[in-house]
Amino acid sequence: MTQLTQKRTYLGQDVDVRGKGRQFKSDFLEQFSHCHGLVPLFLYTPVAIAAVVLVLVDGHVGVGSLVGLFAAGVFFWTFFEYWMHREFFHWQLFPKMHYFLHGIHHVYPNDKGRQVMPPGASLAVAIPMYFVCTAIFGYGLGMAFFGGFVAGYVWYDTTHFWTHVGKAKSRYGKFLKRHHMRHHFQSYEARFGVSTPMWDWVFRTLPKDEGDTGERG
Repeated sequence: MTQLTQKRTYLGQDVDVRGKGRQFKSDFLEQFSHCHGLVPLFLYTPVAIAAVVLVLVDGHVGVGSLVGLFAAGVFFWTFFEYWMHREFFHWQLFPKMHYFLHGIHHVYPNDKGRQVMPPGASLAVAIPMYFVCTAIFGYGLGMAFFGGFVAGYVWYDTTHFWTHVGKAKSRYGKFLKRHHMRHHFQSYEARFGVSTPMWDWVFRTLPKDEGDTGERG
């Protein structure tokens, strides 16, 4: 069981590690705000694979370029993930909007239905990103980059789901879990990376540890 030892409030609201939040008064709308944590894995992995296959079928992009652009897409996702979490999800100028988009997850951090973005929300990012990638790089290179971007998203959301509900066994897994739990329960204004802490190191949002949280053993 995760040891939650430090900060038990979020922006003045008590953190409820066993409760479930609600975003809509309407039961009909509320059901669309929940999503099983494995949905991104099964929904978007085929998209990433299809992007690679389409590039190969098109035949205008070499394997080396395909691999390089795919890796670049994954790398760009790690930055996008960090920026989105830090600047958008934790943008608190409009408190009600912040609570709706992300604050609810901090108040109810173990609500299994709110560990990943519902398909409607993720598609709102994926579809424009497809057009941006193909507009900048052209169809073949753009699809390769987009496939990597989608693969990075799958890794991010699956990792986020696992850090909240899974039990870490590997050394790196324990590190990622502790890193994210410290974001929730020690310093929510730091440690924004989920799939990797790399950009926290780059932008100096990785404070010194304030004791240990996360899983042991």
